[in-house]
Amino acid sequence: MENYNGEEQVRVNAERKKGKSLWITSLVSGTVASMVTSSVFLFGGDFIDQGKSSVNESTETAGIQQTDSVEKDKSVTAEKLSASTDSNDRAEMVESASKSIVGVVNLQEMQSQNPYQRQSTESETVESGTGSGVIYKKADGKAYIITNNHVIEGAKEVEISLYDGQKATAAVVGADALTDLAVLTIDSSKAPEGIKFGNSDSMRPGEEVLAIGNPLGLDFSRSVTQGIVSATGRTISVDTSDGEWALDVLQTDAAINPGNSGGALINTAGEVIGINSLKISENGVEGLGFAIPSNDVIPIVTELIENGKITRPYLGVSLASIDELPQHYIQNVPEAAESGVMVTSIEAGSAAANGGLKQQDIIVDIDGTKINTAAALRKYLYTDKKIGDKVKIKVYRGTEEKTVTITLQKP
Repeated sequence: MENYNGEEQVRVNAERKKGKSLWITSLVSGTVASMVTSSVFLFGGDFIDQGKSSVNESTETAGIQQTDSVEKDKSVTAEKLSASTDSNDRAEMVESASKSIVGVVNLQEMQSQNPYQRQSTESETVESGTGSGVIYKKADGKAYIITNNHVIEGAKEVEISLYDGQKATAAVVGADALTDLAVLTIDSSKAPEGIKFGNSDSMRPGEEVLAIGNPLGLDFSRSVTQGIVSATGRTISVDTSDGEWALDVLQTDAAINPGNSGGALINTAGEVIGINSLKISENGVEGLGFAIPSNDVIPIVTELIENGKITRPYLGVSLASIDELPQHYIQNVPEAAESGVMVTSIEAGSAAANGGLKQQDIIVDIDGTKINTAAALRKYLYTDKKIGDKVKIKVYRGTEEKTVTITLQKP
């Protein structure tokens, strides 16, 4: 599929069973696409630097009731007051929230060719993409900004554009490719106060939401679109530069476009309930955007601020799904192992090596949880286990079924 405006595209695997392929688009606008590749999966825990879209509103809707039994003048007066009050409240909320939404510009170093020299010796920093960000809080002289990992991926420098036209160079506190989140800081004296984060678990399909961000770049900065929460509890399988991952998201029909990545999805109380990250990009598809829920965002952001990275249990293997392997690798695979994942390599001294896993073992189960993709294995280890835990892994070694017990390690 052709990239639109330099946006990053990653394949959605959610509809494989139906034989249907969709494309999910990370919403970055710019001149250079951030390429996300993943063919071999090495399970590690430190993920730093990189750069996936939705928003939520609350349950109240601005409606005007028609009352046939009320006198005309009184009815008109009541209608005007109701609509005007609600409209003003909404506009004031948006105006306040928008001040905490920033533009994020990814600047990368590009080599320029000198026509009088055989080799390129000069370089310049150029804009490779733009996205959005949300001011989370101010502390210790710094303003902390949340954005998507894919917005800042590969950046030599990150520039922040504030609501009042000021620009500031940001420092990258930390970033995580799998959850597609990153934290930046700028001098707090230049920034407004942070925006309040709400409870994404309280959102229900049908509740109104607003998306605020910078679609198609800074020329349309802090654009506001309205929609509803289309669904909660969605899981989108995506390929990232750190491997395949099952990303939990909120779905919305609020209009989002390249450049909205990292922007806010807010409820009608003006609280952030999601960080806009993805959209389905396919002919004939409209209104399918996704945001990382706020309740998933805050723990990751907190750890990034405290440690500068996300440290996860380390297995130390590279994996491939059975359907990705050449036929000669799987011609004698038992039927029970046909939906598993094969160990293609093992790092020396790793948890997998110490626990007795072997190359070409086919993993089918961990602690009773069926494993049919590398993303499923990651999801189980990274969400349900911690460093030092023991896991029982059921594998097929040739035609023989075995169970190995492994103690998870630090990276």
